[in-house]
Amino acid sequence: MLGYAGDEVTNRIEDSYLRLHPDDLEYVKATMQAHFEGRTGQYEVEHRIRCKDGSYKWICSRGKVTARDGEGRALRMIGTTTDVTSMHEMAERLRESASLVTNLTNEVPGLVFQGRRTPDGQMCFPYASAGIAEIYELAPVQVAAHARAIEALIHPDDLGAYRASFAASAATLSPWRLEYRVCLPRQGLRWRQGDAKPQRLADGVIVWHGFITDVTERKRIEAELHEFATTDGLTGLANRRHFMMRLEAQRALLRHAGGAGQAGAAVLMCDLDHFKSINDRFGHAVGDAALRHFAGILRTHLRAGDVAGRIGGEEFAVLLGGADLDGACTVARRIQDRIAREPLVSGAGAVPLTVSIGVTRMYADDPSVEAALSRSDTALYRAKKGGRNRIECA
Repeated sequence: MLGYAGDEVTNRIEDSYLRLHPDDLEYVKATMQAHFEGRTGQYEVEHRIRCKDGSYKWICSRGKVTARDGEGRALRMIGTTTDVTSMHEMAERLRESASLVTNLTNEVPGLVFQGRRTPDGQMCFPYASAGIAEIYELAPVQVAAHARAIEALIHPDDLGAYRASFAASAATLSPWRLEYRVCLPRQGLRWRQGDAKPQRLADGVIVWHGFITDVTERKRIEAELHEFATTDGLTGLANRRHFMMRLEAQRALLRHAGGAGQAGAAVLMCDLDHFKSINDRFGHAVGDAALRHFAGILRTHLRAGDVAGRIGGEEFAVLLGGADLDGACTVARRIQDRIAREPLVSGAGAVPLTVSIGVTRMYADDPSVEAALSRSDTALYRAKKGGRNRIECA
């Protein structure tokens, strides 16, 4: 239960106290001492105890002294220890999402529900609090006999997972927990999080008691954080870390396919020519505008599954999935033609831009993604050394 081996604990209660959570120590000791002194017939305490890995579990301990010496001092006791962590975690989640958790009433934010699933898989919600109007824009009577009204609101891409999650919870009697989207008539697209604990009745019906809350704002913040972690702040393209992750994923795909009969993938390494002189002549604000301008041009040449990233400074890289070398060179020429036709327009006037591009294929037997990047970088170096505004392949 706690992860300790038998020889890692002693039979001294003083040692067990050392594993108690500091906030629980005094009341547990007081409860135990009252029983040792004969002031209570038994003891029962719920407290947190430290596991071997450093985490804490909630424990319910019950027991009583079974032997005392001639002066009434406790010599021996028996008892049970039960892990009640899941119960406390459920209570904590309720406390975090509602101001009142002792009674499942209509005052609780979100939807408090009882769900039932018959052995043939039919779902209904015999009890739904008034929060169903906020969560699903429905009335309790609409779901009391069947869950069709709810399922009609689940986002099509999430409906399969929604049904499967209840089926899995019913099969294993594991807690139901799911984040999913709903499409509501008035609120539009929203995120919901459901938590419930199942039990099996004698007739085979599975009953859940739980709650559903609106987590749209949290999901929005998570999406913003993800974008912050994966996106270059200046250009809006993938940052170097995220681009390398996409390269690694493409390499894994190629290795899985074995390279046989596959168009593979290609990498373009792009570098704006004479970028330092743009900064020196027009200022860094114009330089930043040039980077954003080029990033916009790259986006217009990306297909679904392609990705462009800013690797650093004025260097950009493009991953073209399912592309051979000829196709990648065609894309490179289009990028060069586009930037030649569309110079950056700034307060200082038109700023002509050119770009040097190195092109290479990714191969299933590449030892690492750095190998493809290194080849494209070598080709880029040749393009710049050869006079810039060129395309070279490696």
